[in-house]
Amino acid sequence: MILIEPEDPRNPLLSTEKIISVINAHAASTALILLPAIQYYTGQYFDIAKITAHAHSKNIAIGWDCAHAAGNVELKLHDWNVDFAAWCTYKYLNSGPGAMGALFVHERHGIVDTNTSLGGPGYRPRLSGWWGGDKDTRFEMDNRFKPRTGAAGFQLSNPSALDLSAVLASLEIFSAATMPAVRQKSIQLTAYLEHLLLKACPQQESGPKLFSIITPSNPMWRGAQLSVLLRGDILDGVFSRLLDSGIVVDERKPNVIRVAPAPLYNTFVDVWNFVQIFVKACEETERQAAEQGK
Repeated sequence: MILIEPEDPRNPLLSTEKIISVINAHAASTALILLPAIQYYTGQYFDIAKITAHAHSKNIAIGWDCAHAAGNVELKLHDWNVDFAAWCTYKYLNSGPGAMGALFVHERHGIVDTNTSLGGPGYRPRLSGWWGGDKDTRFEMDNRFKPRTGAAGFQLSNPSALDLSAVLASLEIFSAATMPAVRQKSIQLTAYLEHLLLKACPQQESGPKLFSIITPSNPMWRGAQLSVLLRGDILDGVFSRLLDSGIVVDERKPNVIRVAPAPLYNTFVDVWNFVQIFVKACEETERQAAEQGK
């Protein structure tokens, strides 16, 4: 397994050129590439179309983990010629903890031809399950598996009706709002969040800033999330103060807080209020730490 790591440990972002260079260096011995569409720690949104095209130019299949991208940014997996992708639905798709996962398989990998004369099974090898079998022959019990065409043929077992109802309720909202509109609102909300954070924490004359943003500043290379790197050892105190104020964010040890305003229900007032409470929490935590260190 080849891991792609940032060139500069002080900058956690990965350039498209860096990813392509690693693919080039290991192309002869690589069978599969798996990358995140949006990196969970930094919130960086990768150039899926360009990286996918380059992988295919080296005859390498490529899949994308879209856990932090589905419901967050517009995805055109088929148009981008992605081989496969998978994601959860409990994050930006709002279906709740334990909700159903999802799978995309490009149609070229889902072709089923049982009349093939090549001697093979007539479909791409897979981990097969009865729910992926053809509905017309599923209960013939002849010990011959014929998958359904497309991604449906990669299913293993029947899904939970209760879990599906949560996904359906969420998707109906996205369908009514439309993903382009959701994305446009998201870009505006996160840009406003970034503006307020930068304004609240200007460059210090000496020493590091109270906090900094490690997510790309270009909105085309990020989703809703901003990852905020805190100065010193104040994460636990800041996180606790935010919870006490009724604010739910995410902490990544040792010193990063991930903030993601949700365009379906968060407002610009929510963003304003968050920044005021967040800055106050940082300052109070640092002040308390300084007093305890005296």
